[in-house]
Amino acid sequence: MTTLRSFAVPALVGLILLGGPRATRAADTPAAKPPPPGIDASPSLKVARSASVALKPDGFLSRWWVLEPMPGDGRVTDSAIRAAAEKTYFPDQLAILPRAGETVTVSDARYTWHAVDSRRHNVNLYHFAYFLGKETSNVVFWGVTVVDSPEEIAGARLAVGSNAGSVWWVNGREVVGIYGDRQTQIDDGISKKLTLRKGPNVVRCLIVNNRGMVDFCARFLDADDNPIARLTHVAPAAASP
Repeated sequence: MTTLRSFAVPALVGLILLGGPRATRAADTPAAKPPPPGIDASPSLKVARSASVALKPDGFLSRWWVLEPMPGDGRVTDSAIRAAAEKTYFPDQLAILPRAGETVTVSDARYTWHAVDSRRHNVNLYHFAYFLGKETSNVVFWGVTVVDSPEEIAGARLAVGSNAGSVWWVNGREVVGIYGDRQTQIDDGISKKLTLRKGPNVVRCLIVNNRGMVDFCARFLDADDNPIARLTHVAPAAASP
């Protein structure tokens, strides 16, 4: 009995000093997760703020309205990318002309459109998602851009590259797709000849990624396969689908 009492008293004193058996030290409390740094912290992207921007001589489309990544199934086979392109994610997905900050609802989750300018020839969607604190693997991205042409341009072709697969529309018509688990290459997929309207033209893309890097690039080529650089990015509000 003497041994039991001698053990119980120090133990009781220890519990009192420590604040009881349920006490938690501040050091044991997980620190709050810092908010994501935002698109402007990316080395390759920045938030688009100007009313319009002219294309550079290489003709790459650098200003896009990109929707935050939505869950995909991780497959990038031909049939999987076709299924992703034909799926209805949100109403009027092939007609909507988004503005930065607008949202769409997909399967009870809300996703926001962001206006971005790329500092490079490609649009780095990994950076886009990472610096917004979003998932980068097994996801699907939607992108929209609008280019204003000073005149009608016949015989133009849309040339694209993506990691991984992608499907592309110009003025509401599907024009090119590339498939499989691939790296982005300039002019990897090229559409048949099309005509750019005088005035605004709408380009849309769906990018499917399974894991790792994800990005894309796009530009218009003329009938002689030269980049068409005499175009200007304008706000979607100025265009029709």
